[in-house]
Amino acid sequence: MRWRKENGLAEGFDMLKRSKPVVAVGADGPHPHHSSPEETWRHLFDKPPADTLLTATAAKDAHVDPQAPSALFTPSSSESHLEMLRILDENPPDTITIIAIGPLTTVAMAAAYSPEIFMRARAVLVMGGAIACPGNMTPVAEFNTIADAVAAARIYALSSPDPSSTMPLEQTPDLAHYPSKAILGERRLKIIKFPLDITSPHTLRRDEMEAKVDPLIKKGSPLAEWTKAFLSATFLKQESLHDDQSGGSIGIALHDPMCIWHALTSESQKDQWKISLGQYGRGEDIRVETAGQWTRGMCVVDQRDRRMPNDGEADVPGDMGRWLNPAKGNRIHRCVGTPGYKALATLILDTIFGCVSVSTRF
Repeated sequence: MRWRKENGLAEGFDMLKRSKPVVAVGADGPHPHHSSPEETWRHLFDKPPADTLLTATAAKDAHVDPQAPSALFTPSSSESHLEMLRILDENPPDTITIIAIGPLTTVAMAAAYSPEIFMRARAVLVMGGAIACPGNMTPVAEFNTIADAVAAARIYALSSPDPSSTMPLEQTPDLAHYPSKAILGERRLKIIKFPLDITSPHTLRRDEMEAKVDPLIKKGSPLAEWTKAFLSATFLKQESLHDDQSGGSIGIALHDPMCIWHALTSESQKDQWKISLGQYGRGEDIRVETAGQWTRGMCVVDQRDRRMPNDGEADVPGDMGRWLNPAKGNRIHRCVGTPGYKALATLILDTIFGCVSVSTRF
């Protein structure tokens, strides 16, 4: 921002300046336990050793004191799941959207701690899972889901008319059981899922990145220089993983930004976003495998050509797992279409480097 101001450019990042985000300390693993937030914040910005990339010289050149509190966010003294519940409790129902772009550990902790408050959320947007494509950690599992499969299964269960019907057999001692269906009430969690099927085709190519940042680097932009440094390493990693990708055409999938894109544009570009509610129009019954030796983290869907009984009809004989019971199973909204595979990379680059105003695009 300093460089932009000195060069007569719009500083940008208006929202960040108007409202500093609250940053809270999350769980440190799938079986959650915490150091205190105070202890974590105390050491998070310790000055790095001189032999690291961030040396004293680099910090000086960047006009950064690694030990100084950040002016760009507010550190919370509460654990992240409690901070999440505080925000939900202090705002009217259906006004807060939770965007989950990592393992669902912290989200599951919030839901277990106070299901009644957690269910005030307007929706939970989840980047995770693989439905009809390979996983990226195992042949069937995506990273965010397999990293804490139990947490994912518990959150998905809150979309079900009967959450007990899809709760995982494996339980985590730190997470309390949900109250009964009668106590939980009729409200259910709206989950919009962004699996690898839809996120992977949205990529940022190396040549697109270089075309945007190289001219700015020549003008001395520190943001452009930093962006190229870390993205170049990412592109090199991608090249090492794939035999058929190299040069300017190598791309990185924009998995996590897609959730943000949807949150910002789902109303203004409603006709361009496509959400599947399944063949029965009430949400897809997507369940997470938590116990399989080879399939842990897999998103399981029923692809059989079977008739779903109407409400009030008898259970289908032999229906193991109650897949054909309209009062059981999860109800997940799955993203299957966006404003365009190429649109997201362009939007991100133009917004970050000040070529468009966010307020005019969203």
